[in-house]
Amino acid sequence: MAGSRLPRQLFLQGVAAVFVFAFASLYTQIPGLYGAEGILPARRTLRPQGKGRWQQLWETPTLLWEAPQLGLDTSQGLELLSLLGALLALGALLLRRLRNLSVYLLLWAAYLSVCQVGQVFLYFQWDSLLLETGFLAVLVAPLREPPHHHKQGPQGGLAGASPHEGLPFWLVRWLLFRLMFASGVVKLTSRCPAWWGLTALTYHYETQCLPTPASWFAHQLPIWLHKLSVVATFLIEIAVPPLFFAPIRRLRLAAFYSQVLLQVLIIVTGNYNFFNLLTLVLTTALLDDVYLTAGSGNSRYKKRPTSWPRALLATLSLLLEFTVYGLLACGTVHYFGLEVDWEQYAVHSRTTFTFHQFSQWLKMVTLPTMWLGVASLTWELLTALWRWTQVRGWLRKFCTAVQLFIFGTATVALFVISLVPYSYIEPSSHGHLWTGAHRLFGAVEHLQLANSYGLFRRMTGLGGRPEVVLEGSYDGHHWTEIEFMYKPGNVSRPPPVVVPHQPRLDWQMWFAALGPHSHSPWFTSLVLRLLQGKDPVIRLIQNDVARYPFHKQPPTYVRAQRYKYWFSHPGEQSLWWRRQWVEEFFPPVSLGDPTLDMLLRQFGLQDKSPPRARSSSNALAQALRWIRKQLSPLEASTLLWGLLAAVGAIRVMQALLGPHSSRSSPLTKEEKHRPAPKKDSGTASKQAAPAPDNCSSSSQTPRRKT
Repeated sequence: MAGSRLPRQLFLQGVAAVFVFAFASLYTQIPGLYGAEGILPARRTLRPQGKGRWQQLWETPTLLWEAPQLGLDTSQGLELLSLLGALLALGALLLRRLRNLSVYLLLWAAYLSVCQVGQVFLYFQWDSLLLETGFLAVLVAPLREPPHHHKQGPQGGLAGASPHEGLPFWLVRWLLFRLMFASGVVKLTSRCPAWWGLTALTYHYETQCLPTPASWFAHQLPIWLHKLSVVATFLIEIAVPPLFFAPIRRLRLAAFYSQVLLQVLIIVTGNYNFFNLLTLVLTTALLDDVYLTAGSGNSRYKKRPTSWPRALLATLSLLLEFTVYGLLACGTVHYFGLEVDWEQYAVHSRTTFTFHQFSQWLKMVTLPTMWLGVASLTWELLTALWRWTQVRGWLRKFCTAVQLFIFGTATVALFVISLVPYSYIEPSSHGHLWTGAHRLFGAVEHLQLANSYGLFRRMTGLGGRPEVVLEGSYDGHHWTEIEFMYKPGNVSRPPPVVVPHQPRLDWQMWFAALGPHSHSPWFTSLVLRLLQGKDPVIRLIQNDVARYPFHKQPPTYVRAQRYKYWFSHPGEQSLWWRRQWVEEFFPPVSLGDPTLDMLLRQFGLQDKSPPRARSSSNALAQALRWIRKQLSPLEASTLLWGLLAAVGAIRVMQALLGPHSSRSSPLTKEEKHRPAPKKDSGTASKQAAPAPDNCSSSSQTPRRKT
């Protein structure tokens, strides 16, 4: 079985890259979201309750409790953590020696800390996914810098690899399975008519939070292709994930390609920040060293002559592989009624099963998928034990046994914990779980080591995309729209491309439009800050303050209207959107307005005490203010793209200046002192003879002279 050292390194680099984007994106928004003049000041979330220090830290696990010790308030502590997290993640991305357990533990602890005070702006599934993935990276990362060269071990593995290394990495594959399978299942368990009618994508591209320009073009595709795309989505998210644990390597690679295709298409047609990039990072668990070294000229993984048992096994594997593909194809045609219309050059589709039938099927397969995970994990444990038996030297064997026990126990414990949120997809299976698993999950739930997932559960905006438009006025009669940088507003402005940045206020504005403003208490605080003319909040709306219509003087009145937006039709020049007014979303208010004061009291948003003044001479606080001043003119997406370009340039330089793979590795001490074999004239003449044209000399095996 091929090793997984290279995929693990790729995974660790990917996690570091996502942490860079997550921390940097959040850093640009901290003053407007969590500062003293922000929408939801972070200082309100951390109030000492008279508990012990360690109890307080366990119940609310955040390093921000220590911010006052550094002379910083909570928002400044957030800035410090975000900056340090981004720099540390950048170092781990670029420097191999920083990809170790302690670095990833710090990254996970830092992001967990900011999530504890992030409130509604950090209540997204991808934040939970990053926390869970980050903790797995802690276990996957080596305790110290791994050596650059390893001898080839048995079965194509690496002799220098520790027996336990594959166990935590298996959890990454299990996480990918839970994420994709649950995301597919919830689309049908939600009873959403758009998913059941296979018409979800006819709405999705224009109703998603932040479309891209490609979304407009995708929206114009024929309906039959949209429906067929939904069928493909169900196939990739529900039918394919069990293949993640297939014993046949080509099946796992086919599953890998299908997941990559889905994530790339989502990236092109939607601004989902770092979520799809993180999902792509998880797919590295489906790869192996042989795949990543193919075509690199690495002789360690070149094919060897196969005996007839191996050839027979390969033939049986190929037959099984085609059987799986055939079952997937037949099942798709049967359950989605695929029919080819040759006259219209279309493929028609429809669901041929009922909700009751799907519920019964889900009830039947949920527990078996858990047992599939148990079987796969058991195989990984047995493989690790077998590798441990190959370790030489009693001291090294003892050390590897301790490591195997610790990491094996952690892997099993995390797997058991993850079964609880995974079982949420089917209530009866959730009730049948071992009670010990529930207790274990409850004890660590606040650490977000395992989470439930289910993206795009229901399709919103079936009658048009709801959108909240803020307006300001000086006299209460003439109103001016307040346009955001990213979310739809001006119908003639094209949708932006902001990935991997997540403008969290724009995202929450999308959620706010789905219901009354009372369901989004933070919106009242946003209105208050606009009336007060607070610069940090204004920069969330327009980073270039000069483009904000009330940059010279705050508006006297602010209100909000609800519109419905649709993509424009082809041929409508200079228009990307069409819109129609629906209703008033938030009434006109001004500072001191009884309605505004009542809402602030109702939602607990009034400042009962002013922020505690801290010494401005604090060197750390001054440094944070200086860094903020230097970076504030840059738009967040531009900053992240600049980071991405810089990382790419550095990696190219590392590749050009670093050692080439074609360069021969240095000889070992034994090889240097090994005497050269004696050669007779016959042998010398054979070696001097040219290799045949149809076979490379490196693939030949020497024959023993008889």
